[in-house]
Amino acid sequence: MTEIGKAAQAYRDIERMVVFGQIEPGSLVSESFLMEQTGLGRTPVREALQRLSRNRMVEIHPNKGVLIPSTSVEAQLRMLELRRVLEALAVRLACERAVPADRVGMEEMVERLEHGGFDLKGYAETVRGTHDLIVAGAHNEYLADAMAPLQGLSRRFWFTHVTDVDTEIKAGATLHVAILRAILGRDPDAAEAAALDLNDYLVDFAYGTLSPRGRRR
Repeated sequence: MTEIGKAAQAYRDIERMVVFGQIEPGSLVSESFLMEQTGLGRTPVREALQRLSRNRMVEIHPNKGVLIPSTSVEAQLRMLELRRVLEALAVRLACERAVPADRVGMEEMVERLEHGGFDLKGYAETVRGTHDLIVAGAHNEYLADAMAPLQGLSRRFWFTHVTDVDTEIKAGATLHVAILRAILGRDPDAAEAAALDLNDYLVDFAYGTLSPRGRRR
């Protein structure tokens, strides 16, 4: 594996640990701890941490360690305000620009999402994969850079707070399928509407973490 590949693997491994709470929010960890957990060397772990820091998944404190920040509803809602706009743009561009290879990946993802039977970690990979396919299909590297932290933070909040796993996975999978099907149909209006439906769901989910009656009506 190349150094670039090792850094990408370190990023995925550490992000997964943060998303699933394998490292407690509010805790400080060392580079050596993360090297041990990932089985990777100092350079790829350090590069991964720099990227994770830019994406607000961790905070690097020199001479102290790496802090895993806590999540909050307020931060999630502010993030979703921005994601709402950028994701609508991403799906519209994907309708116009997705090439055959992109579309094959989307068709395979639709089949996977509709087949279901996910556990949380399996669903996490499909959500990440769906987002990656949409952003790749938009063919705009600046949009990809802007979307990555928003989607990562959104996933982290959802997986931190989900309780009714089967119900929420079914709801999320249905919403992601609607987006992908609209892109495959090259229908930008339907794709944007489906993306906004997903955002509304995530906003309602965030409010729902405040109390059993917290969801917006």
